[in-house]
Formats: sequence, C-alpha cells, structure tokens
Amino acid sequence: MSHPHFGRLTLAAAIVLALSACSKGDQQAGGPGGGQMPPAEVVVATARSGDVAVTRDLTGRVLAYRTAEVCARVEGILEKRLFTEGGEVRAGQTLFQIDRDMLEAAAAAARANLAKANANVAIARQTAERYRALINDQGVSRQELDQAEAGLKEAQANVANAQATLKQAQIDLGHALVTAPISGRIGRAFVTEGALVGKGEATHLATIEQLDPIYVDFTQSGADMLRLKKSILEGKMKATDLPVEIVLEDGSVYPLKGELKFAEQTVDPSTGAVTLRAQFANPDRLLLPGMFATVRFAQGAVGGAVKVPQRAVMANPQGQFVYVVGADKKVTVRPVKTGGFSGQDWVITSGLKNGEKVIVDGLQKVAPGAPVNPVDEGAKAAPQAQKAPAPAQQQ
Repeated sequence: MSHPHFGRLTLAAAIVLALSACSKGDQQAGGPGGGQMPPAEVVVATARSGDVAVTRDLTGRVLAYRTAEVCARVEGILEKRLFTEGGEVRAGQTLFQIDRDMLEAAAAAARANLAKANANVAIARQTAERYRALINDQGVSRQELDQAEAGLKEAQANVANAQATLKQAQIDLGHALVTAPISGRIGRAFVTEGALVGKGEATHLATIEQLDPIYVDFTQSGADMLRLKKSILEGKMKATDLPVEIVLEDGSVYPLKGELKFAEQTVDPSTGAVTLRAQFANPDRLLLPGMFATVRFAQGAVGGAVKVPQRAVMANPQGQFVYVVGADKKVTVRPVKTGGFSGQDWVITSGLKNGEKVIVDGLQKVAPGAPVNPVDEGAKAAPQAQKAPAPAQQQ
C-alpha cells in the first residue's frame, strides 16, 4: 500500500512537467518573442508624380476600314465561283464568271448594226454630194437637196447610236467576269452556280471587307466632353495627343496603338453622346468587324499629379483612402482625392506625395498602426528562375 504523501509528490511533479512542456511549445511556435506573430508581408507600390495623362475607358465597336458589295451587273446564268470563301482577295481579282453566250451575241449584233449604219452614211453622203453639183444646173430642186442633206445627218446619227450600242455590249461582255472592287477578306457567296443573276436588278453575290487598317467607333457623353473642354480652357488640364489603346473582350490589351481620327461635331439628341473614331493597324486580323472593345484614350494631362495602381484605392462612406506604409514599416490610413484614371492607375489629386509607399496586395492582413513587412511590387512580380526537378531514375 503506497504512502499518501508520495502520491501527492508524484502529482505535483507531473503538473510541473506539463507546464514546462507547454512553455517550450509556445516558445517554439511563437519564436523568441514568446508567442508574438511576425509582421505580415504586404506588396507595396510607390506613388509617382509628374504630368499624368487622364484616360477614359469607353465602349466601342470594331468596323471595317472599307466594305464593298460584289454585285452582278449583267443578266445571265452564274457559271463559276473563282475564290475561296473567307479568304483574302485583291482588287481586280476575278471572283465569278457569268455565261457569256448571250452577251457575245449582243455584241456581234451591235457590230453588225454599226457596219450597216456606216454603209448608209456612205450612200447618203454620195447622194448629197451629187445633188449639190446638180443644183447649180437646176437638175434638182432645193427641196430635194435639203432632203439629201437631212438624210446624211440622220445616217450619221445612226452611226453614233450604233457605236454607243456596241460600246455598251462590250462593257456588258466585260462584266461577265465579276472582279473584286477592293482588296480584303471576302465572306461567303450568296448565290451558287446555275443561278440566274442580274434579272432586273444587280444581284448581291458576296461582300469584301478591308480589315487592315481597321476602325473602332465609340461614344462619349456630351456632358463629359464639355467638362473636358472647360478644364483645358481653364488650365486645369493640358491637351494631349497620346495614342489610343484597346482592351479586348478577354481583358487583354491589344498590342498595337491606335490613332484618334475624328470626333463628330454634333451630339446625338437621342443618346446625348458624341461619336469618335480611332484607327488601328490589324496585320494579324485579330480585330474583326462587329466585335466589342473598350477604348482607352487620353483626354488630357494633369501636371504635378500622383498616380497609384487602382487596387490600392478603397472607398467607404467617408470617401476614398489608401493604406500607407511609413519609414517605420507601420500602416496608416490616408484619405485621398482622385481625378480620374490614367490607364490602369488612379490619378491622385491630393492626399499622397511622390515616393510614398501604398499597399496594393495583402490588405486583408493589415490594420492601422500594425507593423508590416513591405515587398516592392516590381520585386514581387519579377519572375524567379527555378530549376526543373531532376527526372526520377529508373530502378
């Protein structure tokens, strides 16, 4: 039978050992600080000042640079289609062939009529010349001479009419080969071989669209345009002539810059908007007519403004603000005022200075006054070279 005092000593020793183990575990989990977590890592961007372009993102639609309808200009049976649907064609290339038999027959008849008209002119001219010689000897009357002169003029008019008819017949014969009026990409054929075309009207055979360069039309509200012009006149903003960008439907930025061609001088009364047009090179045919795109273009430049990435700026009922990391690596909340976008950045008109660090990633891990471990955005985005793992050796 064990002694009661021995049992109490054993229990006390077990409690001490357990507390010691917990203390060691806490020190291992919390590090040297005895349970304090290390500062949270956040990604920061540096606010930059200077002349900042103020941009707007507006919805636009892609349009072909030129569009031409290929039509049958003469009546006949369509014999051949001489192009690949959806392919590229060049100006003057033959696209369709219409039956030539009827057109050649019309041209032959016109040539015969012209020959007959020329023969009639020769007879009328001889008659008029003979009557002119006889009028002095009173061999013919003045009336007979006048009739001969009129007959000659009529015969000459018939020749001119026959020449015009022959020319028209030759033109129609040339239209039996339907050619491309412009270079570009041709769509599907609207008629097939064996169809009667050109009966009473020009039959639409296909459509060609020139896709390089290409247009993008977009609209801006008349109120925004008025506000922009007033800002420039008042000196709050500088006029700029920067290239235009397109953000495609998948969110990517089109690699080639565009040029603003014109803005209409009237406001559409039904929408209150002004239509603008930009032109882009399209060598790879990435842009197609009918596509929607977001047009990003600079409306002006603000001098001495600061810009930061859009994701750094947040808002609450009191206004917009950013999290700033100070020299002591602690977080403070800073109210700011914005003046529009500059590409993918906010333009900050007040509240930030050049060179200050703002948090762009890791916002959910910070609180005002908390210490952080800031990592520069450029360093975070830089690709890290990693060695590929060695292939497993076969046993």
